Amino acid sequence: MKKLNIGILAFSGLVFLNSCGSTKTATTKTESTTTTVTEVKTTPTIPKENGLDISLMDKSVRPQDDFYNYVSGTWMKTAKIPADKPTWGSFNKLAEDTDNNSMTILNSLLKDKFAAGSEGKKIQDLYGTYMDMDKRNADGIKPIQANLDRIDAIKNMADLQSYLISVTKDGENTLYGWGIDADLKDSKMNAVYLGDASLGLGRDYYQKVNEKNTETIAEYQKYVASMLDVLGYKNSATTAKSIVAFEKQIANTYLTNEQIRDATLQYNPKTMAELKSLVKNVDLPAYLKSVGVSTDKAIIGEIGYYKNFDKLFNAKNLPLVKDYLKFHMINGSASYLTKDLDEKRFAFYGKYLSGQQEQRALNKRGYQLINGVLGEAFGKLYVDKYFPASAKAQMVELIDYLKKSFAVHINDLKWMSSTTKVKALEKLNKFTVKVAYPDKWKDYSKLDITAGSEGGTLYSNLQNVTEWQYQRDLDKIGKPVDKSEWGMTPQTVNAYYNPLNNEIVFPAAILQPPFFNPNADAAVNFGGIGAVIGHEITHGFDDSGAQFDADGNLVDWWTPADKANFEKATKALAAQYDKYEPVKGTFVNGTFTNGENIADLGGVNIAFDALQMYLKDKGNPGKISDFTQDQRFFLSWATVWRTLSSEKYMINQVKTDPHSPGYFRSFGPLVNTDAFYKAFDVKEGDKLYKKPEERIRIW
Repeated sequence: MKKLNIGILAFSGLVFLNSCGSTKTATTKTESTTTTVTEVKTTPTIPKENGLDISLMDKSVRPQDDFYNYVSGTWMKTAKIPADKPTWGSFNKLAEDTDNNSMTILNSLLKDKFAAGSEGKKIQDLYGTYMDMDKRNADGIKPIQANLDRIDAIKNMADLQSYLISVTKDGENTLYGWGIDADLKDSKMNAVYLGDASLGLGRDYYQKVNEKNTETIAEYQKYVASMLDVLGYKNSATTAKSIVAFEKQIANTYLTNEQIRDATLQYNPKTMAELKSLVKNVDLPAYLKSVGVSTDKAIIGEIGYYKNFDKLFNAKNLPLVKDYLKFHMINGSASYLTKDLDEKRFAFYGKYLSGQQEQRALNKRGYQLINGVLGEAFGKLYVDKYFPASAKAQMVELIDYLKKSFAVHINDLKWMSSTTKVKALEKLNKFTVKVAYPDKWKDYSKLDITAGSEGGTLYSNLQNVTEWQYQRDLDKIGKPVDKSEWGMTPQTVNAYYNPLNNEIVFPAAILQPPFFNPNADAAVNFGGIGAVIGHEITHGFDDSGAQFDADGNLVDWWTPADKANFEKATKALAAQYDKYEPVKGTFVNGTFTNGENIADLGGVNIAFDALQMYLKDKGNPGKISDFTQDQRFFLSWATVWRTLSSEKYMINQVKTDPHSPGYFRSFGPLVNTDAFYKAFDVKEGDKLYKKPEERIRIW
């Protein structure tokens, strides 16, 4: 099943989490900890070196010229990308360690006995049906055959609408499904959003014509043909070519990666009468009513798609539309059907597109499914076993330092008027902070999962999951947003800012080294998790977050002059990143990644000044391993972003991920940070030197 794309602003996470498999559940969209606390203001005693592995540095490299390799040069010479990963670095290592800890919990849970209907039993039964590859292989494509037959039976546009109505609750409406989320201009209330059509590749591949995109589309076309072969097509190559050309037509109606940064372009509310006038070849108001949606308004993210809907989907095009639907039916389900289909899908999305040499072990993929479907049920177990209660209090203290630092930065801004500063401070003061795990856990009591021994299959269980989520969404229509909900599980190594709730969220799993180490000095923790906190706070004021006010509404709270000053600085930062070339001939898209780059720049500066506040309050331990606290702060920051990636992964990342590659994140903000120049004596003539007047200063 496809994950519904309702085309609105996604959460701003610290890293982009994606996988080669598809998810059959409707998921929430979505983007920190501690330090040693000494109660009296004395110079703290620091134990032996903790938090920084000095042996992984390459001190033969001048930090003034190449800070990344100065910090991680020895690591780069010895590190290898695991065969089941497309990229490897500090984030990936922590995520893998967290998954291994979670597997320990899962393996223990599988041996226990649970009452029928309990969360433990649901985890066991869902995992069991996922792991039963013999049953999945024996069933073949039977789980989707009924829907394939329904597609074959479509003879006109009325039949098409009837089919899409019938599969909506299963998440299989590939053309115009609906979703629920906060209204961008009334964020306290839930609103209905209309989704757009599925694409097999990121939109950038279709929208921009260049050699690498052309090559990737050709490979994708071969993959589409191979899936059509499974469905018994005799003219699979020709049909695949038509499907891919059709997807390109669809993609060209979508906003570009650059345009997505503008939230106003994604807010297009329509009454039922306006929907009926906008699209004539299907009846969208009748569709919504038929699938149980009672609303007088629906918001469209990709308005260009709906303006061109009748040109794309019509009686003349119906045979092609049916081919498109059948391909996406099998493509979206392949990871949950047979081993051969799963491996065929991985060969393209994992191996070709990302450079990953082999799939993760089946049991770890099974855990990933559990994490996606029953993530909070599992999260309770993870928190109980691996999260120390003391870390939450320490994290709150650290966040307070970061917020104080950001407030000082706002007040000191030379390019912003006092009028806008008042609004910015109001937004900062209204931030909601969520740490480690939800106060209220998700209720899974109405979700039915059936064991294989009782007739359940992986596919039938996943249908139950989508129907359960569908009912949850129906229940939210017309009601206030439940702002206690989380967009990530506690065992997720990430963090995010949600502009609609004006909240920053730090799951428990990110509160570990290299981000936070209770045995490390303050500089290491402020350069790690402190900068992460600063990063997420700054997302509230990046090129996208700045479009939302203190209450999470899409409101312009800037004076025209201040907005012009802000946009001038953000465009300069985009131009800096536009010059970065991770793979020969492939450049970072500074506009697409601008929000994350602004957040990195703000996060580093805010965290550094927060460290100075902390050291003033708690005392400065002086040099450790011959590095000052200021130097160790920047060493910690760069350590977080050490990364080794396949070339294919890097190319795909630049086209689909709003984050810059880790190599550039390690020093990109620092060349604009005065404290870095002072800490490492960076002078004119050094490769990382920028003249003071050329350094980009935003927050």
